[in-house]
Amino acid sequence: MVDVLEDVIMDAEDSGDIIPKTTEEIAELKKENGNQLFKIKQYRSALPLYTEAIKLCPHISAYYGNRAACYIMLNRYNEALDDSRRSIQLDPNFVKGYIRILKCGIALGDLVTAEGAAKNAERLQPGSVINEIRSLEKLKQYEADARKAEEAKDYRKVVFCMDRCLDEAPVCEKYKLKKAECLAYLGRCQEAQEIANDILRSSKGSADAIFVRGLCLYYDDNIDKAFTHFQQVLRFAPDHSKAMDQYKRAKQLKKKKEDGNEAFKLCRFSEAINLYTEALAIDPLNKKTNAKLYFNRANAYFRLTKPREAVQDCTHALFLDESYLKALLRRAKCYMDLEEYEEAVKDYEKACKIDKNRENKRLLQDAKFALKKSKRKDYYKILGVDKGASEDDIKKAYRKRALVHHPDRHAHATDLEKKEQEKKFKEIGEAYGILSDPKKKARYDSGQDIEDYNQGMSDIDPTQIFQTFFSTGGHGNGAEFNMNGFPGGFSFQFG
Repeated sequence: MVDVLEDVIMDAEDSGDIIPKTTEEIAELKKENGNQLFKIKQYRSALPLYTEAIKLCPHISAYYGNRAACYIMLNRYNEALDDSRRSIQLDPNFVKGYIRILKCGIALGDLVTAEGAAKNAERLQPGSVINEIRSLEKLKQYEADARKAEEAKDYRKVVFCMDRCLDEAPVCEKYKLKKAECLAYLGRCQEAQEIANDILRSSKGSADAIFVRGLCLYYDDNIDKAFTHFQQVLRFAPDHSKAMDQYKRAKQLKKKKEDGNEAFKLCRFSEAINLYTEALAIDPLNKKTNAKLYFNRANAYFRLTKPREAVQDCTHALFLDESYLKALLRRAKCYMDLEEYEEAVKDYEKACKIDKNRENKRLLQDAKFALKKSKRKDYYKILGVDKGASEDDIKKAYRKRALVHHPDRHAHATDLEKKEQEKKFKEIGEAYGILSDPKKKARYDSGQDIEDYNQGMSDIDPTQIFQTFFSTGGHGNGAEFNMNGFPGGFSFQFG
């Protein structure tokens, strides 16, 4: 105290001021010097002067009020709140003390404290806190809206409400962390993590900030690191119910996924599908993990030769993660198996945009080739035989269909019906002309000269093929076949 007095006296002598003689005068001088610095916004320099004044005269409420105002300007609201409370303890009628408690309550999101201070400030000095009361009412309304939205799991609405709260209380950690938590639920983990990291720089032991970081890791499919964060939260705050619930959920999800993977490795695909399905029900918000679960289940369906179900699961996986290359390639393969070549081409094109490696380019070329092949006339289908049909099967099929659709058999049909039968008869002739010739059949099966086939067959005379077939033993039993019922009936001798 002696040293303080000597410093003040020396300062006063140097400036030519009247030398203070009492502790109260020295404290008052310190406060006045602090006020001068406060006016020019030198808050950090003003702060120690207010502190010195308090040390000299700890019973004066105004000194605590001034230092509280300084703390407020430095965004140190907890310290400001302590000083403001001390000021009204010393003087229950100190209006500025209540006003500063109100400001701190708003800034900290402590609406109960703020509301009590507002009532006292209005009682002592009506109209002194009109703007603060407006802010308080807005906060109460948006907090209530946020609670309802959170119960309904409408996290976008919660983020909106927290942004409006932060308009009134821009430094409030409570509102920032609630916003960050809901951003994590929405999959906007980078934004959420930035908020949490910013708070942890000033509040290293913030359990809620650590919880948000754990959420981000969990929703980024980094479950093991998420466990560590949730455990740390529970060490700081053993009753943190959200951390406990999330820890249990993460543990359950990891276990189900691992069980499903193990069943898959053992080729128990139906069991794997059931386990993946159970895992998908655990947390619908975990998009990255669920995308992998859908992909894994798609692989199980694929192994069970259920390409349609596999396509559906790959589509779910890509909805959750549009850049999921493995899911894109698996769906494309399923489309190929389903002979839906246009869809396969689209998927392989997307895959090449993500990773244009040699294999993906080859797959795309194969899909485009298959698409071209699929747009040709399907001669096997026209004849009603499968691709493994023997030469004899092809002859029998041609004979049967050619007789059904021969134009002479439909001489009395309408013009439209005649044209339709003529078209079918011609297609049947084309099909037989290709499939009965081993070289042409081989070229057709391999897809060679795809663009030339339809043009090349346009000059085929189906009647000539018909006559040649029956005149060269197409019937195969050596009997004479009479075309009874055909106008101008004719007959062929089968060899």
